[in-house]
Amino acid sequence: PFLGAALGAALILPSAGAIAVFAGLGLGLALPFLLLGFIPALRRRLPKPGPWMNRFRRILSVPMFLTALGLAWILDRQAGQAALIVGLAATLVVGLLAWQAASRRWLAIGPALAAAAAALALLPVSAAPAAREQGGKLHAEAFSEAKLAELTASGRPVFVYFTADWCLTCKVNEAAVLDQDEVAAAFDRGKVAVLVGDWTKGDAAIGRFLERQGRSGVPLYLWYAPGKPPETLPQILTVGRVASLAGQ
Repeated sequence: PFLGAALGAALILPSAGAIAVFAGLGLGLALPFLLLGFIPALRRRLPKPGPWMNRFRRILSVPMFLTALGLAWILDRQAGQAALIVGLAATLVVGLLAWQAASRRWLAIGPALAAAAAALALLPVSAAPAAREQGGKLHAEAFSEAKLAELTASGRPVFVYFTADWCLTCKVNEAAVLDQDEVAAAFDRGKVAVLVGDWTKGDAAIGRFLERQGRSGVPLYLWYAPGKPPETLPQILTVGRVASLAGQ
C-alpha cells in the first residue's frame, strides 16, 4: 500500500518516466542482495544459521497474519459477506490440507469439509448487503457530477474527496485530518459542502472523473472556491491546511 502513489504516477507518466519509476522500485528491492554480492565484508557480518531463524520466522508471521486480516476486511467491503465467507472457508480447507500433508495425518479431512460446508450454508443469511456509513463528521454526501455542478452553481465552497477502503493513505488522512473536530468546525463556519466519492468497488463514473483530473487512482482531494478554478490538494493532508480552506 505504501507504493500506491508511485504506481499511480507511473500509470499516467510518459513511457520513460514510468520505466524509471519501476526501475527505481526494482533497484530498491534488489539493493540488499547486490550489496552482499559485491561487498564480501558484508557477507561476513551476516549472523550464522541457528535456532534464532525459527524464532525470527515466527515473528515475521505476525505481520503476515495481520495482512491477511486486512485483506479479508477489504474483501468484505468490496464483495460483501458472502465472498468473505467463501474466502474464509477456502482458506480453512487449504490450511488444514497443507497441515495434514506436512504432518502426514489425513484424519481431519472430514471435519474440514464439514466446517467449510457449514460456512457455505451461511451464504443466504449474509447475502443482504450491509449499509455503508459515509461522511463522518463532515456530513459528506455521495459524489456525483450533477451534485457537484449544483453546489458550485449555488456559490457555496465545495470540498470533494475520493477514497477507497483499500487505500491506506486515504484512511490515514480521514482519521488524522478529515474526522478531526477542528476541520468539521471550520467547514461548518464556512458553510462548506462536502462530497465523497467511494471508489472501493471501482465505480465507472468516478473512474472517468478521476481520469479527467489526470489521476489513475485515489486519493484525490479537490477544493472548489466560489468563482475560482478547482484546486488539487496534496495527497498527504494536514489539519491546518484543510481547515484554512474554509477561510479563503
